[in-house]
Amino acid sequence: MPRTSLPVAPSPSSFKASILETLAHQLEVFEDNRRPFHADQYRALVARLGAALREAPADLDLDALLASFPATAQLYENMNYAVAGLCRSPLEASLMAELQARQVMSQARRPADASRD
Repeated sequence: MPRTSLPVAPSPSSFKASILETLAHQLEVFEDNRRPFHADQYRALVARLGAALREAPADLDLDALLASFPATAQLYENMNYAVAGLCRSPLEASLMAELQARQVMSQARRPADASRD
């Protein structure tokens, strides 16, 4: 039977998404210590993954990717901290961390003599 159409080549967008997912998976492998690695390998992987996140295709479901790969989600959050803060961290955990930090700073400001009273 003759072919009526050419095979569909993957779009550049799906190719980038595939690379991004592969890098995210590899970071999870490194983070879980399932494979020995050198620090330079880790730094290179994180740099490459960071670049891939910055160049992520607009049609990529980034939330699904980040939900599937927690280490990549943490990297993404760190990359965007200046403009978005801890946007991917659970609100309750962020709030509790802030409250604890305020308590510690408040205790540190008290004079040493006040703690003996």
